[in-house]
Amino acid sequence: MSRVLIVDDEKSMRITLSEFLKKEDYEADTASDAQTALQMLSQTEYDIIVTDIIMPRTSGIELLEKIRESSSTVQIVIMTGEPTVETAVKAVQSGANDYLTKPIHKDIFLKTIRNMEKMKQLTDEKAKLEEENRQYQKSLEEMIVKRTNALQDAMQGIISLLSSVVEIRDPYTAGHQRRVGNLSAAIGEKMKLDEKTVALLRMTGYIHDIGKIAIPAEILSKPGTLNDLEIQMIRTHPVNGYEMMRNVDLPEVVGETIYQHHERCDGSGYPKGLERDEISIEAQILMVADVVEAMMSHRPYRPAMGLSKALEEIETNSGTLYHAEVVAACAGLFHEDNYAIDDSEHKVIFPL
Repeated sequence: MSRVLIVDDEKSMRITLSEFLKKEDYEADTASDAQTALQMLSQTEYDIIVTDIIMPRTSGIELLEKIRESSSTVQIVIMTGEPTVETAVKAVQSGANDYLTKPIHKDIFLKTIRNMEKMKQLTDEKAKLEEENRQYQKSLEEMIVKRTNALQDAMQGIISLLSSVVEIRDPYTAGHQRRVGNLSAAIGEKMKLDEKTVALLRMTGYIHDIGKIAIPAEILSKPGTLNDLEIQMIRTHPVNGYEMMRNVDLPEVVGETIYQHHERCDGSGYPKGLERDEISIEAQILMVADVVEAMMSHRPYRPAMGLSKALEEIETNSGTLYHAEVVAACAGLFHEDNYAIDDSEHKVIFPL
């Protein structure tokens, strides 16, 4: 089991949370302040850190920033009794992996810890793949043929890992990214786009919601209507995804498409309210595929609406919300080509 450090100046909170964890066979240590926590971190390796924000001398945000200077893989959960958009955004920007509001409920707390444990395992595996990839590239000149095949496999593994991270955080949309990626690629082929663009569309679709790993799991899986704060947090995921992709060795268009996939042609989308030609054709395709697949699928807050409703949505708003040529290609897939939503994971060809 994972090793967890609880940081809170409230003794009762430290004891309660550590007991929750120990009963589930986790190794749990506690620290009463940030300085003690940093000292413990210098001596012991932890998988997960749960810290309060408001503490004497050094705040939880400051502790978070100090930890991130030396570790990008430890999973950090922020707790606060006074949630605000500013606090949540600051926590995410500083490197928090999740966000809990007080009072802490046992079931939600343990669910969050389990999610963090899975994410740590995936992060470690991703780091291992990336390290193997870096070592492999050292012998590039001698092993050019093997390198090409192995690098393709490694990148495929990373894309699969990134996609699975989102599914762990948001199990109600399991398979959504894969289906959107396959539909996006099919639309691209229908529009006779080049092979490289089609491959990038599929790959981008497979990870287009990666920014949701910065959104609290309780919001992603909430069955009822979201409040204004929760909506604002959900709407940060395209920007979060873009920022993550900036540090990954993938074509720039991948991050830009993720950034723009919730824009709309009439400027009513987010995060920047872009219009028509300001939105890339890749993002225009991804947004249509995203809408169609989402409407066809079940969500915690509504049942599946079906293909006819999904096509009615994009055709009714063709040229207004959605690019007319993209809508025609998508509708043609279903009306003319008898396209069926594809849930399989295709091998993605990466431009090297």
